[in-house]
Amino acid sequence: MTFGPIAALASARTVFRAGVFAALATLVAAPAMAAPHRDPSGTWLTQDGKARIRVEKCGPQEKNLCGYAVWLKVPNNDEGKPRVDFRNPDPKKRTRASLGHQLILGLKLNEDARYEGKIYNAEDGKFYDVTVWSEEPEELTVKGCLIAFLCQSQTWKKVTDTAPGQLPGPTNGPNGPRADAEWAPKPAAAAANGPTATGTAGPAPGAKPAAPKPAAPKAAQPAE
Repeated sequence: MTFGPIAALASARTVFRAGVFAALATLVAAPAMAAPHRDPSGTWLTQDGKARIRVEKCGPQEKNLCGYAVWLKVPNNDEGKPRVDFRNPDPKKRTRASLGHQLILGLKLNEDARYEGKIYNAEDGKFYDVTVWSEEPEELTVKGCLIAFLCQSQTWKKVTDTAPGQLPGPTNGPNGPRADAEWAPKPAAAAANGPTATGTAGPAPGAKPAAPKPAAPKAAQPAE
């Protein structure tokens, strides 16, 4: 048998352990709460000050996140011509203008309430894993990873003015950035029997034209 202070210490240890186990059980049983997040839509100045990136919802039901380079600090090359995406791995895109190209490629919201997916870097022509989120109204955190353990974060600052040379128009619209084909806004389907180019109602698609009516018989001429 154990007596005196030793017994008291053993009893205290037992109570402490029971308390710890009870606390752990409460944490395990508690439902997981997603971290609050802000809408990252807006125009952001990159950390190095070289570009302004417009970030906006895209894709089916606008559940994805896309981004476009709407302003470049150095829009022209050494020859004074607009810079092009000549390092792009897709030969068809190597002649497209760098100003207005899409670099954030339809990110999806993850379980941590952050957007993740792929980002394209025109400076080296490579794609990187990226996670984007906003915890402050004027800041956007962009974390890019070449591989799982080689990641780097940047903080982009929100801008509300329009800089000289910036593209202010809507995506795929006049004086606006250009979306990649898979993320381009889908035009609204024309309504059946809607107005035609001349302003009159046209037939529904697939409808057969009405058969022409037979001409009326000519009246008999009187004999001379």
